[in-house]
Amino acid sequence: MKITLKDGSVKEYESAKSVIDIAFDISEGLARMACAGEVNGEVVDLRTVIEEDCTLNILTARDPEGLRVVRHTCSHVLAQAVKTLFPNAKLAIGPAIDTGYYYDFEAAPFSREDLDNIEKEMKKIIKKGDKLEKFTLPREEAIAFMEQKGEPYKVELIRDLPEDAVISFYQQGDFVDLCAGPHLMSTKGIKAYKLTSSSGAYWRGKSENAMLQRIYGSAFPTKEELEAYLQHLEDIKKRDHNKLGREMELFTTVDVIGQGLPLLMPKGVKIIQTLQRWIEDLEDNEWGYVRTKTPLMAKSDLYKISGHWDHYKDGMFVLGDEDKDKEVFALRPMTCPFQYYVYKNSQKSYRDLPIRYGETSTLFRNEDSGEMHGLTRVRQFTISEGHLIVRPDQMVEEFKNCLALAKHCLTTLGVEEDVTYHLSKWDPENSAKYIGAPEVWEQTEQHIRNILTELEIPFVEDVGEAAFYGPKVDINARNVYGKEDTMITIQWDALLAEQFDMYYIDQNGDKVRPYIIHRTSMGCYERTLAWLIEKYAGLFPTWLCPEQVRVLPISEKYLDYANKVGKELKVNGVQVTVDQRSEKIGYKIREARLAKVPYMLVVGEKEEAEGKVSVRSRYLGDEGMKELSVFVDEICKEIRTKEIRKIEVQENK
Repeated sequence: MKITLKDGSVKEYESAKSVIDIAFDISEGLARMACAGEVNGEVVDLRTVIEEDCTLNILTARDPEGLRVVRHTCSHVLAQAVKTLFPNAKLAIGPAIDTGYYYDFEAAPFSREDLDNIEKEMKKIIKKGDKLEKFTLPREEAIAFMEQKGEPYKVELIRDLPEDAVISFYQQGDFVDLCAGPHLMSTKGIKAYKLTSSSGAYWRGKSENAMLQRIYGSAFPTKEELEAYLQHLEDIKKRDHNKLGREMELFTTVDVIGQGLPLLMPKGVKIIQTLQRWIEDLEDNEWGYVRTKTPLMAKSDLYKISGHWDHYKDGMFVLGDEDKDKEVFALRPMTCPFQYYVYKNSQKSYRDLPIRYGETSTLFRNEDSGEMHGLTRVRQFTISEGHLIVRPDQMVEEFKNCLALAKHCLTTLGVEEDVTYHLSKWDPENSAKYIGAPEVWEQTEQHIRNILTELEIPFVEDVGEAAFYGPKVDINARNVYGKEDTMITIQWDALLAEQFDMYYIDQNGDKVRPYIIHRTSMGCYERTLAWLIEKYAGLFPTWLCPEQVRVLPISEKYLDYANKVGKELKVNGVQVTVDQRSEKIGYKIREARLAKVPYMLVVGEKEEAEGKVSVRSRYLGDEGMKELSVFVDEICKEIRTKEIRKIEVQENK
């Protein structure tokens, strides 16, 4: 048989050989570093026997898929260590992930001390260097084997496998785990690892299932790379909006109010208020939107017309019982059906279209408790929602304009380089989830594909991510931990006008169904605030800061002048405070820095005498004395133009 290697060279063998044997034949050094093989593009175990012509790439920990094998093996070592120290713990799942690995256990919560002890046990296991050996069992024997070991989650996993599935296990020493692999040849292949955290996690991610305990860890080829990653974790913790946003008193949560229902503090409200006023003025004054205000709830009848009752009811907060109550209401998860009735209030001509409805909409969605996090996934939130009612011949141009508005918002916020574009499509294999004929879906998806291609916007296609009534463009961003969230959505809808009997009168006097674009210009205000906290580590652009200037009198003698400066800034629309405390100026400056205020104005005898201020900024540090009028003009221009200034000095200077 002929084995074509990565460099194009060919190895010939008269009989079958395992991947590891071929690796040794190529180079003993390569074999020692080998983690897995890639046969015809598929990652396989080193123990895999090759019996026919193929292409083969030997993977090491320097290859992404090779590193995943190291991390997967490390998760098994973690499980073995936990079973050694906590024999009553039950095993669930333990995959490799992009940042390392995790393993879920049915056990009491793990403390940091527990994790340290588990790490020590892992070290013993790795040093011992047991080989990992693969074996298979028939279905019934596999079930009996795991039942005998007292592992109910493994039994459930086996029962859920297809009837013809090969049920494989890996054994290292006395420890055995259900696993498809691939794995390292022995535990000695793990060089640098660390357990990073633990948390609760529902079995199979469903809140109705048991709460398990998840231990996260990571592994790298070298200790230096591991240390760099751990330092990276410390750095991103400083940006985590859930931590930093609370420290900055932007928001908080309270158990008795409920999970996913954050309280926005005055500073957080000020930022969202600034964003909201900007978006509303932008849409209404520059992009031709008209504003609506619609109810926060409606009868179930409305959602039955739209299809949400059949397709989205589990995600809604329902008020009442259909079996008992004459009328059942639900808090709205979206605004579209409400705005349709604004449209239907009077007859429309083809000359009236497009009509662009905008609303700052508070919505409610019944998220699983395991999914909620800080401000990024909550049960009540507010979005910059809009629905455009258009003629079919206007649809492409209006869709492009929605993309242009979204890009303008992203650019203004300074995050345009941090997003990815996704064409979210229906899943024809699961057509019961959707309304409309297949040809409608194919046509509308192709329209969006053509638009993105014409505008030279790179995008990926995601099957099964469309709404039940239409495909969409999702503009996504990752948080500091790498999880991707949708920030902005623009959706093509050729179906719901029929559901609501929406029409316009064309030039021939005939009734014609319009098309609808569902879109957000900036998305969810709460999620955007979280994004901006992490993007700027709390050092927001000046125009977004809840406190833009802090005036610092050197002593109480200059308090009157400090208040005069503050009043002048305030009448010019600047968010300003005056530090009136009887503290030393050095202390006041440090406090202002910790509060992440972009500008400090120090005032004393000389400043008062000359009508000036001494400017200290996060951008340039000590900028020296300036005429008060000059500073007012400069900061007002910075705020008005929404400038994003580069920080050129360190915060601790």
